[in-house]
Amino acid sequence: MVISSVPSKAEEKITPEPRLKKLEPVLLPGEIVVNEVNFVRKCIATDTSQYDLWGKLVCSNFKISFITDDPMPLQKFHYRNLLLGEHDVALTCIEQIVTVNDTKRKQKVLGPNQKLKFNPTELIIYCKDFRIVRFRFDEAGPESAKKVCLAIAHYSQPADLQLLFAFEYVGKKYHNPAKKVNGIDPGGGGGGGGGGITSSPQTPLFETYSDWDREIKRTGASEWRVCSVNEGYMISTCLPEYFVVPSSLADQDLKHYSHAFTGRRMPMWCWNHSNGSALVRMANIKDPLQQRKIDQRICNAITRSHPQRSDVYKSDLDKSLPAIQDVQAAFLKLKQLCVNEPFEETEEKWLSLVENSRWLEHVRLFLKHAAELVYMLDSKHVSVVLQEEEGRDLSCCVASLVQVMLDPFFRTIAGFQSLIQKEWVMAGYPFLDRCNHLKKSDKESPLFLMFLDCVWQLLEQYPSAFEFSEAYLTILYDSTRISLFGTFLFNSPHQRVKQSTEFAISKNIQLGDEKGLKFPSVWDWSLQHAPRDRMLFHNPLYIGKSTPCVHNGAVKSFKRSKKNYSSTLRGFPPSLKNGIISEQDFLPRRNSLILKLKPDFLQHTDSNASGTEQYFREWFSKPVDLHGVILPRLSGTQIKLWKLCYFRWVPEAQIASGGFITAFRKISLLADEVDALNRSLRQHNSGPRFLANNPERDQSRMYFRADEANDVLASPECLSSSFPFSPVGNLCRRSILGTPLSKFLSGAKIWLSTETLANED
Repeated sequence: MVISSVPSKAEEKITPEPRLKKLEPVLLPGEIVVNEVNFVRKCIATDTSQYDLWGKLVCSNFKISFITDDPMPLQKFHYRNLLLGEHDVALTCIEQIVTVNDTKRKQKVLGPNQKLKFNPTELIIYCKDFRIVRFRFDEAGPESAKKVCLAIAHYSQPADLQLLFAFEYVGKKYHNPAKKVNGIDPGGGGGGGGGGITSSPQTPLFETYSDWDREIKRTGASEWRVCSVNEGYMISTCLPEYFVVPSSLADQDLKHYSHAFTGRRMPMWCWNHSNGSALVRMANIKDPLQQRKIDQRICNAITRSHPQRSDVYKSDLDKSLPAIQDVQAAFLKLKQLCVNEPFEETEEKWLSLVENSRWLEHVRLFLKHAAELVYMLDSKHVSVVLQEEEGRDLSCCVASLVQVMLDPFFRTIAGFQSLIQKEWVMAGYPFLDRCNHLKKSDKESPLFLMFLDCVWQLLEQYPSAFEFSEAYLTILYDSTRISLFGTFLFNSPHQRVKQSTEFAISKNIQLGDEKGLKFPSVWDWSLQHAPRDRMLFHNPLYIGKSTPCVHNGAVKSFKRSKKNYSSTLRGFPPSLKNGIISEQDFLPRRNSLILKLKPDFLQHTDSNASGTEQYFREWFSKPVDLHGVILPRLSGTQIKLWKLCYFRWVPEAQIASGGFITAFRKISLLADEVDALNRSLRQHNSGPRFLANNPERDQSRMYFRADEANDVLASPECLSSSFPFSPVGNLCRRSILGTPLSKFLSGAKIWLSTETLANED
């Protein structure tokens, strides 16, 4: 994964070592080189070879690396992920491997343990993040080129979960406990919750009783309790060991009722509103004879946990939302449009093609349904139960969106990470199957990406309400494709414990009192990014609960009133009057990436508006309270395509010296200048004692800094709309109609094929 950023000043040139010594990969603990080939050419442009790079192609048990002495052309800035170099691709990020022989006009999709009957002259790697990487073997040894292609195919499609790199990495750590990675202990802790600020609290992993108990107290859910009935996963293997249930439900009742639920997934508390309403999720009751009795018992217990004894509202997500297969089908169509289709051929019908993919329609449906449940919790004061067949797919997305809209804590970096840990990782979202890490799941579906896309829509509409940036969301999505973090590797906490315990026994690792191996957490961002680069996670537009200011030498907090929030509304059409948008504003701008969709919450008149519509109408008529409820705008002008995530590798879609990053930079400079002035005022009024007691206060929290504003390397000319990513050398677009990828994206899963596929003219 290549992430570009403003570089440090050029270093003095050092006399290079002999070429063969220098072209060696940087390996992590447990990482080994399995094959390599010299004199490989990496293709940079589609229409010329003058920018191509020469070097060595290496396959390890973690990644493929292209190592070169040549500088990257056409690129003014870059920096390396601490785990993945500039030209590296993690094996779990590889979608498909295609070998080509120009002379014989043949190409083949390589699977594991397959034979290659021709010597490849070209290797094309199609990545899950929409990248396409091409290598040429014109000067390389033909047998060496063939072997490295077969090695990449074999190691990118492991036959067993324990063959994923995370197991070797953690195993090496247990055998060498003093070994550090990037200067950091690669343990299994939660990592910095604040995206890299050293004083930030760790992200709670919700693996312990105390983490759940703290969340109960934070939300004021006094009528709920932490249940330990599933300790040792004795009841359900797809629930965490500890979860929250109504206080009136005894452990014995839970054990008795558990057999009636699919996967024994009993009702699991998610969150409590300050009015006492609760958000709960559960699987379907599979026994029709006991369904009514158990359902009534559960609802009564939830009702008794409400201070007003309010009714329970049940939402059947399987009937209200697209199935995971529909989400996957929409994603494949979107991917085909962004990767496969030449823009010059689809420009005139591009908007209709986006609409036909139905991806944005699905985004809109998830946001709409979550907003309707916000109404039930916030306005009707009733508890909501999310019901789904297994209770571990759609409910993860909906429960998380509801909490993001209702609770400002989950719009901070620390809160958002705890939300994902609570509602996705510990709640048993099957990351292994849905991300298809082993390349053999027929249940692959990008539901986690759907959630991040929905959050991005809210961030785009209410930028001052979120502490994190869209770069943070994009990098978080990329982290699901790195087979190092235990966070996104397993189908459930039980699977992590079971598989890692078996691995530990096979490797003679002594676990002691630990429940399985401790894998690195994705929330330990220091493993991936340097402190300066982690500052890209911070949103300079974010308005915290209070802003410190200096008055007569004393530091005080300035509380913003509701009327102050009106200035934070961004991106609304000029005809917005009390939340009402006129019809012409639903029309998309020419060449925009916005679809024309009918509004939902604003389309009816007051005379026939239901309670739901009235709630939304009243909410949109008031200034936004950034630390209260936020609701999505669902009109065609507001639901957009997440360009940074989907278009960052497409050269034709880049805006040189433009895009949102230019505004982001200017706002960051202003915010940094204000912070610097505040620090100066505090130092002036408090003297040297202030800096001695507050050393961290002298550090900037912005990536772009006012004292570097005149630096040529930090100028807008170094930026583009894909920042902090760079498409140079990562997408070599050429027509692939009729090729394996084209057929795969159209629905034919021929990546499982063992046949040699000839080009179709």
